[in-house]
Amino acid sequence: MHGLGAVLMLVSCQAAEARDRSFPPAGRKVKDVSAEDYVGPMLPRARVLLEDADGGLHRVDVEVAATPESRQRGLMWRRELPAGQGMLFVFPAEEVQSFWMRNTLISLDMIFINSAGQIVGIVERAEPRSRVSRSVGVPGRYVLEVPGGWSQTVGLKRGGAVRFEGLEPIQVVP
Repeated sequence: MHGLGAVLMLVSCQAAEARDRSFPPAGRKVKDVSAEDYVGPMLPRARVLLEDADGGLHRVDVEVAATPESRQRGLMWRRELPAGQGMLFVFPAEEVQSFWMRNTLISLDMIFINSAGQIVGIVERAEPRSRVSRSVGVPGRYVLEVPGGWSQTVGLKRGGAVRFEGLEPIQVVP
């Protein structure tokens, strides 16, 4: 019995040691926002209304990335993004914005919007896990990410009008 107890204790210790190597110790938060196991705060929600080329209106319910950490994290590691859902990146100032798809597992459309609420450009079907920088080369204050191909499906074009609902109380952090 003594030998069996030693074997059980050894197996138990090896399992605990393996578990400790795979995950951060209890209570320790992962600080790298680009890490797959990073858990950040819940993001505020809002709604974006976009006008298509024929004057039709399309609603997208969004998570709002308005802090440096949430803008850096974006939609990394998400495995799906349903139609009608997205993420709105809000920047402190209007300038040329640039995005890449590192650690992003799904294809996305990126809709670049200026402070006047006008679409200044669209990057369609950005390739997942790519380090290629994506931009439209025109200053903007907002970037809306939606499922890849959605912009073309609903008929969005450069110059289309955009309105925001629920964005006013959200603080934008530089």
